[in-house]
Amino acid sequence: MSERYPTSTPEEREEAVEAASLAVQRGDLVVIPNDTVYGVGADAFDPAAVRGLLAAKGRGRDMPPPVLVSAATTLDALATRVPAYARALVEAFWPGPLTLVCHQQTSLQWDLGDTRGTVAVRMPDHEIALEVLERTGPLAVSSANRTGMPAATDADQAEEMLGDAVAVVVDGGEAPGGEASTIIDCTGPQGRVLRRGALSVAQLDEVLAPLGTTILDEG
Repeated sequence: MSERYPTSTPEEREEAVEAASLAVQRGDLVVIPNDTVYGVGADAFDPAAVRGLLAAKGRGRDMPPPVLVSAATTLDALATRVPAYARALVEAFWPGPLTLVCHQQTSLQWDLGDTRGTVAVRMPDHEIALEVLERTGPLAVSSANRTGMPAATDADQAEEMLGDAVAVVVDGGEAPGGEASTIIDCTGPQGRVLRRGALSVAQLDEVLAPLGTTILDEG
C-alpha cells in the first residue's frame, strides 16, 4: 500500500516532496499533483520502473509515457535536432500545457516503450510537481488512472485506482482539471498537431508568425 503525504503546511510539503523523491530513486512509482490532473511518475531512466508504470495503468509498450522536466534547458539533454519553431513555443508556453514530440538523443540509456526514436517532453506549471522534478530529474509521467477510466483530479481518486502499485501519494488538493496538454510533433520542418488540448492552434500560430511558419492541424 502507498504512503500518503499532505502538503498543507511548508513542513508537510517538504516532507512530501522528499518522500516522493526518495521513492523515485528507489525505483518506485509516485503520484504527484499536476497542472491538469494528478500524474503517476517513475524515473525516466529506470526501465523497470517505467515498465511498472505502464503495468499499473494497464498499458502496453505501444503507449510510451511523456517525460516531465523542471527546466526548459533540459530539453536539449533529451532531444536533438530541435527546430527553431519548437524553441519559440517553449519560450512562450513553458511551463504550461504544451507537450513537444522531438527526436530523442541517441545516447540516452532508457526505455520508455516503442517511441520510434522520439521523446514527448513537457514542463508542467505546478509548484509541487516542479519541486519533485528538481530533485529527481526527468520523470516518465502519465495521468494517475487505469487506462479507460477518468483521470484522477484528487489524491483520493488516484489512490483508489493506483494505490497498490505506488509507494507515495502526494496530496496537493484538488487539481485544476480542464483540458489536457496540446501535443505537437516537432520532428519535421513544420509543427503538426498530434492532440488538440488546452492551447489552441491560433495561440501557437501567433507565436510562430514572426518565424514565417504555422502549425499543421489535420484534425
